[in-house]
Amino acid sequence: MSRRSHAFACDGQMLAGTLDTALGTTGLLIVTGGNEIRSGAFGGQADMAKRIASAGYPVFRFDRRGIGDSEGENRGFRDCAEDIATALAAFRAMAPQITRVIGFGNCDAASALMLAGGAGLAALVLSNPWTIEDSEADDSTPPPDAVRARYLEKLRNPSEVKRLLGGGVDLRKLARGMVHALKPPPPPSSLAQDMAAGLAGFAGDVRILLATADRTAQVFEAAWDRNDPRIRRCEGAGHAYVEPAHRDWLRVQLLEALRA
Repeated sequence: MSRRSHAFACDGQMLAGTLDTALGTTGLLIVTGGNEIRSGAFGGQADMAKRIASAGYPVFRFDRRGIGDSEGENRGFRDCAEDIATALAAFRAMAPQITRVIGFGNCDAASALMLAGGAGLAALVLSNPWTIEDSEADDSTPPPDAVRARYLEKLRNPSEVKRLLGGGVDLRKLARGMVHALKPPPPPSSLAQDMAAGLAGFAGDVRILLATADRTAQVFEAAWDRNDPRIRRCEGAGHAYVEPAHRDWLRVQLLEALRA
């Protein structure tokens, strides 16, 4: 197993990619989210690629146009289907033994894969998909469903009930939270609707991973069918799965998709 850098063309610009080699015939294409470079938050994606490759599956990561070491203009996640398609072709050229490629994206990378209808991949692992419209991006308030779930969890905890009865809770803050919790769920954003439409035409296996402590995942779940059998939840995890137990959970989910 080794790690190789690679440059490939996309509409006249050169994009940067990194291949973690392995002999397996099923590969993992990691699509980065936001404006992260392909190393990912705190090097998490590079570490994950190494661990997946050590299990026998080649992994390809890349910077889309205008990000990291890649040339061109950053067109955003809504318009990067061509970047994903050319990265997939580059991956197949560098690892010609692969016959099946799984796509993985976190945050708006998951959204990009959904909007692209799967982008020619065999299966998708979609983590914490981004469904927040630009006008709502600065609002850090969890959706009402998430607030209700948090309060119910506290009421099941005897120490929290004792704290409430003993005056250890700010009642004004509690009242504001209760008012928010009683609000009806917001209607699905147009982005969420477009993502659902894109995914509806995809015939491959889909896994939707949600980190329950992450607001992005909470907003997605409020706009989605909570009973979707494709959803798998990592309790207490944050957006980037930085805790060792949460990162191990993510690795297991990826390996299960690769072995399916």
